[in-house]
Amino acid sequence: MNDTPAAPKHARSTPGDVLRSLVFYAAFYLGTVVMVIACFVASLLGDEALRRTVRGWSRMHRWMARYILGIRITIEGDLPDEGVLVAIKHESFFEAIDLPAQMHEPAPFPKAELAEIPGWGWAARRYGAVVVQRGEGAKALRAMVTSARGFAAQGRPLAIFPEGTRVPTGQRPPLQAGFAGLYKLLALPVVPVAVNSGRLYHRRWKKPGLITLRVGNRIEPGLPREEVEARVHAAINALNI
Repeated sequence: MNDTPAAPKHARSTPGDVLRSLVFYAAFYLGTVVMVIACFVASLLGDEALRRTVRGWSRMHRWMARYILGIRITIEGDLPDEGVLVAIKHESFFEAIDLPAQMHEPAPFPKAELAEIPGWGWAARRYGAVVVQRGEGAKALRAMVTSARGFAAQGRPLAIFPEGTRVPTGQRPPLQAGFAGLYKLLALPVVPVAVNSGRLYHRRWKKPGLITLRVGNRIEPGLPREEVEARVHAAINALNI
């Protein structure tokens, strides 16, 4: 547990924040290029080697966030390591990049645009991801559900951001309609996770402090749409104060 308090929501960036962020960007993006190349090499040795490399990339990011940016992370509760739907608050890229370091081989739901990024997109697909094709109709939804069921059957957590995109700190938008559809079609338990990364891990200048992940109560399948959405919405916003 870190005693350093998180930054206030609207705290101004200091020269130190700017300097640390610039060093972080240079180190992280250079390291990412190296890790993408390593993924190509690891893929020749099999899927397990590739997944270890992806996990190494995520842990590299966490190490840099800790020792360059001064950002610590604490997890309240137990994140699942089984084939369930993990619904996570999305305030910054931190929680997306940190996923492989948090859980054992989670299968994320990246947007199709992200999956088309050269190098990174190939690695994400090969690692195992449920690519979200928005606006593509029932055929695309069936393909997503089939893919997700396959990963869940392997015991891999399905990590989704039910708000659909990054949300500024303090905002509580409704969940995207597709979340309830996935919950119904997959018939899997949901584990909601609150995150308060947005106060520190800004789009530009990042700040030192503590990021907390709070794991909510497990929600079993079969609930009416209104009830599951209300319970997940409340749980993922538990740190949104």
